[in-house]
Amino acid sequence: MKTRILLSTLATSVLCSHTVFADTYIHAGKLITAEDTSVLTQQTIIIEDNKIIAIKAGFIKGDANDTHIDLSDHTVMPGLMDMHTHLSFQHGGPSTYMQRFTWNEADYALTAANYAEKTLMAGFTTVRNLGDAYNETVALRNAINLGKHVGPRIYTTAKSIATTGGHADPTNGMSKRLMGDPSAQQGVVNGVAEARKAVRQRYKDGADLIKITATGGVLSVAKSGQNPQFMSDELEAIVQTANDYGMTVAVHAHGKEGMIRAIKAGVDSIEHGTYMDQEVMDLMKEYGTYYVPTIIAGNFVAEKAKIDGYFPAIVRPKAAAIGPLIKNTFSKAYQAGVKIAFGTDSGVSAHGDNGAEFKHMVEAGMPAIETILSATKHTANLLNISDILGSITPGKHADIIAVAGDPLNDIKVMQDVTFVMKDGVVYKHKN
Repeated sequence: MKTRILLSTLATSVLCSHTVFADTYIHAGKLITAEDTSVLTQQTIIIEDNKIIAIKAGFIKGDANDTHIDLSDHTVMPGLMDMHTHLSFQHGGPSTYMQRFTWNEADYALTAANYAEKTLMAGFTTVRNLGDAYNETVALRNAINLGKHVGPRIYTTAKSIATTGGHADPTNGMSKRLMGDPSAQQGVVNGVAEARKAVRQRYKDGADLIKITATGGVLSVAKSGQNPQFMSDELEAIVQTANDYGMTVAVHAHGKEGMIRAIKAGVDSIEHGTYMDQEVMDLMKEYGTYYVPTIIAGNFVAEKAKIDGYFPAIVRPKAAAIGPLIKNTFSKAYQAGVKIAFGTDSGVSAHGDNGAEFKHMVEAGMPAIETILSATKHTANLLNISDILGSITPGKHADIIAVAGDPLNDIKVMQDVTFVMKDGVVYKHKN
C-alpha cells in the first residue's frame, strides 16, 4: 500500500497534478504529537496511504521509491482545527449587509469554496462551519470529500437555528413586506415542536451538527447583543433531538442567562461566552461544556466599531461594548479550568488569518503548547473524532502541518504555516 502525494497551492492545479504513489517519510526537527505537552526532536513520521504507521527516533530513510520530506529545521504538529468558521462570507463593511438581497446561492457557494482553500493553506485541515445561508457548505463538504475541490475537512451545521427576531433570524432588519414569517425550515423556531422540527430539517439537509443562537449577537440587525432568546424547554428539545440523530450542539451566546439555560440543557460548546462569570464557568466544568472563545473576532468588531459608517447604527454600540471583553473572559475561563477548544469566528475576521488567534490566547495567559493542544487534541475531542485525528499517532489520519522556527518561543510563527498535509496528501510545501 502506498501514499498519494500531490503538491499544489491552487485548487485547479491540485486536481490536475500528476499523482505519484510512494510511502512518505517526514523528517521533523521538532515534533509536537499533541498526545501531551512534550516536544520531541529529530523524529521520522512514516505514512502509508492516508495513515500514520510509525514514529521513529532519528532521521530514518525508506526505499529509493519512497518520498522523503525534509522538515528538519521546522516544528511539525497535527493539522489544526478551527471550531468556529463561516466559510461563505467575510465581513467587509456596509456592503456586507446588502449581500442577502443581492447574492444568489451560487455566490455563497463560490465564496465558500474560495475561503475553504485559504483556510486549508493556513494549516487548518478541519473546521466546524457554524451557519450558512443555503446549505452551500454541505455541498462544499461533499465536494471536498470526493476530491472535487481543495479545502479542509468540514463539519457543518448548515443553517443556524434561531427564534423569531433572534440573532440568526435571516429577516432581521427587513421591511415588514419582505420579512414574512420564517419557519423551522429556515431555522426560525418558537416552541418545542418547531425546535424539534428544525433539528430534523438540519439532519435532512445533511448537517453534521446543530448550531443555535441562544442569546443576541453583535452583527445581527437587532437591538440586544446578550438577551436570552430560547426558553429552557426549547433548548432541551433541541439537545434531545440532536442527540437522537448523533449530532452535537454548538451555542452562540454572549449573555449569562442564555448560557446557563443552554449548559443545563446539555449543549456541547459555548461560542464567544462574553459575559460568563464564575457561576457560568462552574456550570461548564460540571457539565463538561467546551468554551470556544473567538478572541480575534472580538478584536475585529471592536476596532471596526471606531469607524463611522462601518456598521449599521444598531450594530455599532454592540460591537464597541462586547468586542473588547472576550479576551478578558478567555483569560478568566482558562484560569478557572474550563475546557477550551480553538475557534476564531473567521468570516467576521478574514479567512486565512485564523492562526492569529494563537497570539491572542498566549497574550491572555495560556501557554503556547496549550494553545496548540486546544486546536488539535481538544478540538478532536469536541468533534468526537479523537480516534482518527487530533494527534500524530500511529493509526490516525495523516493530517500534518509544519512551521519554520519554534512556536513555543514565538507563537506568531503559527501565522505562517509552511507545510500542509491533509489525509496523506501534501497541499503546501514552502521551502
